[in-house]
Amino acid sequence: MKIESEQFDRAASSAMADERLQAALSDATDRLRDRRAQAFAEFPEGERLRDRARQIKRHTIDTLDTQLSLLAERFEAVGGVVHWAEDAARAKEVILGLATERKAKLAVKSKSMTTEELGLADALSDAGITPLETDLGEYIIQIAGETPSHIIVPAIHKTFDDVADLLEEKHGTARCEEHQAITQEARDRLRSSFLEADLGISGVNFAVAETGSLVIVENEGNARLSTSLPRCHIAVMGMEKVVPDLEAVSVFLRILARSATGQKMSSYVSVITGPRRSGEEDGPDELHLVIVDNGRSKLLADRALRESLYCIRCGACLNICPVYRHAGGHAYGWVYPGPIGSVINPTLLGPERAAPLPFASSLCGACRDVCPVRINLPHLLLHQRDAVVRASSTARIPGRSGFKGWVERSLVRAYARVMRSERLYGRAGRLARGIGARFASGGRIRRAPGLGAWMSTRDFPEPPKKSFRERWEEK
Repeated sequence: MKIESEQFDRAASSAMADERLQAALSDATDRLRDRRAQAFAEFPEGERLRDRARQIKRHTIDTLDTQLSLLAERFEAVGGVVHWAEDAARAKEVILGLATERKAKLAVKSKSMTTEELGLADALSDAGITPLETDLGEYIIQIAGETPSHIIVPAIHKTFDDVADLLEEKHGTARCEEHQAITQEARDRLRSSFLEADLGISGVNFAVAETGSLVIVENEGNARLSTSLPRCHIAVMGMEKVVPDLEAVSVFLRILARSATGQKMSSYVSVITGPRRSGEEDGPDELHLVIVDNGRSKLLADRALRESLYCIRCGACLNICPVYRHAGGHAYGWVYPGPIGSVINPTLLGPERAAPLPFASSLCGACRDVCPVRINLPHLLLHQRDAVVRASSTARIPGRSGFKGWVERSLVRAYARVMRSERLYGRAGRLARGIGARFASGGRIRRAPGLGAWMSTRDFPEPPKKSFRERWEEK
């Protein structure tokens, strides 16, 4: 997928002009943000646990090869089978191979951003296997023919009326008038599928190296049904999801739900250690774990970007980000939106394919403040901006090369020279105030020569008659 600069600009502008979408995004992100703030305000241990979670992630990622080797060993010791996938193509090959061998026709899927990243649902469909999303949000966007717009709330861009209209159209039933009715209708449609499915496919929130266990966190119970009723369970995880032990899991569980939805704890936490044993009533006969790289080793090799692998996919940075909250997830053009997507997508996709994303940020730092593992997202965004600019000198990147890129670089160089000189700074300030006064109207500057596109979504206050320095000297 190619994310051209103009495409991102068009998508973001279109989103900002869509009043219905803006209402949906504002309502949902406001609630999630406020719940997160309240959850941590009532949780004195929260800040200490965030520090501890960061320590655990740093240690785990720095010793990732050892942790993954131990996980594979322990996972197979309890009866599971491990598959390694260096990229999306290999991961899909493994999963489709398992499905074909078992003559699978129906696969029930619980929510998984990694399988979205792989494009697994389309691959299953192309192979004649029906993939059925069982998370309510994922199910809604699946029948709508769309992609997720949020890491935690995939249908965040839809209002209640949107969903009610969609179910009426697709199911041919009476229109739902209450939230509970929507949930019940989806439940009635999905429940029998868990019993009929040949495969259960899930993501993984945490994989415990010490015990070979998989931990899956959810609020609906669909993941538990997807992983226990079908005879074959295939779990798909990015290689950064490994943690050393169950003590580490206990740390993350106490901050994950609070960061994501403001809950003290998710409704369902499943710890899966091997397939069904003799005498057990629940669980699959086969348990497979597909450990996916798909560009993560590039993040690992970059000392500056390695920190992005600490992410536990809570979505808190999306809910606080002023860009995401107005542009929405689809404007980012791929599975991972918001600040974390703007950091990892240029590496996972290549800078020439995701060039605009690191620049889709105000660098306000709010994302760093709410991150449960304190990832320094503004620093990583700056690092990726630098990488995009450097890549533009060898590859034609939309918006970062050619005449437009030359003008931008020239302006930045001029700005840097002015900021290093007290004399030039003073003169530039007087010049800017003079120009600004000419274009000010109603106390604001809404247009300026050569800045038409940039100022189409921005304005400035009217400049003061005297600078702070001049007023200071008078005092």
